[in-house]
Amino acid sequence: MAHGADPYADIDFDEITENTGLAPDEIKCLKVCFDLFDTKKVEFLSADDLGEIMRAMGFRPTEEELADLLHEVDEDGSGEIEFGEFCQLCATFLVEDPPLEEMKKELKDAFRIYDTEGQGFITTETLRGLIGE
Repeated sequence: MAHGADPYADIDFDEITENTGLAPDEIKCLKVCFDLFDTKKVEFLSADDLGEIMRAMGFRPTEEELADLLHEVDEDGSGEIEFGEFCQLCATFLVEDPPLEEMKKELKDAFRIYDTEGQGFITTETLRGLIGE
């Protein structure tokens, strides 16, 4: 870039891709998002920022859920979310769902296990037992 520094220069794309499975284009997009939330330009996000991000994504986490999420994501225990940690968090939401046909097959296979007489249905008693497990 002739008019400024490369905003992606400090990113270790190989390491982030290895840890998250994200493609370089996805990582660049996440960097733009990260920078939008990093309003103080300190290269990390706080627990408060994490709550704001989750709410912006349509989630309504409790304070306890936010604390758990921060603990899970904050690998170095700093109480702050650096860009690599942010990518790991986002990757959990960006992972593609399995193909619909594969899901249907798995559900049918699971259903057949409990439809022991092959009648095409399970009893409410069986369903209650499954829910109770």
